[in-house]
Amino acid sequence: MGNVANRLSGISSTALLLAAVLLAGSIFLPWWGMSFYAPQYPEGLTVLVYPDKLEGKVDIINGLNHYIGMKQFSEDSFPEFRYLPYLIGLMALLTAAVGVARQRRLLYGLIGLFVIGGLLGIYDIHRWLVDFGTNLDPKAPIKIAPFVPPVVGKNQLANFTTNSFFGKGAYLAGIAFLLMLVPLWRDRKQ
Repeated sequence: MGNVANRLSGISSTALLLAAVLLAGSIFLPWWGMSFYAPQYPEGLTVLVYPDKLEGKVDIINGLNHYIGMKQFSEDSFPEFRYLPYLIGLMALLTAAVGVARQRRLLYGLIGLFVIGGLLGIYDIHRWLVDFGTNLDPKAPIKIAPFVPPVVGKNQLANFTTNSFFGKGAYLAGIAFLLMLVPLWRDRKQ
């Protein structure tokens, strides 16, 4: 009787399996990005952050950051690139396993892990933004006050406007999380 009450429905199982597919697919998409706009760069300079790499105008941005004393960044700057795809893949496998096992208590654990992982990910982005924005070289040609761009949103620095945003991978992960919540509603009276 207790096992039946804790068993998730077929629809809930399907939602979890779909969430696993979305999470696995998100590994190949950017999760976060930042664009820089200035009169000399009206089209914007964008860097996209995937779970395992950077894409975009990294060299140009590093060249500009040199003037304000910001240290250069590259894929080697972020150790997360070495393990993040595996963590996301593991979460996708766990999500699929919970979908197959169809046990409510496993779902609670999965949701807890996902929330903790999401909060740690956002904290990690913020931590890097603080590190790069506040550890400026005092010998830089252009002196500016330390700054911390938002994880999501606009920031103004000298004649540059930056826009930080979540990428398609993060949106897929968000949809996957919503699919994980479906069983809480769908099977609430079992």
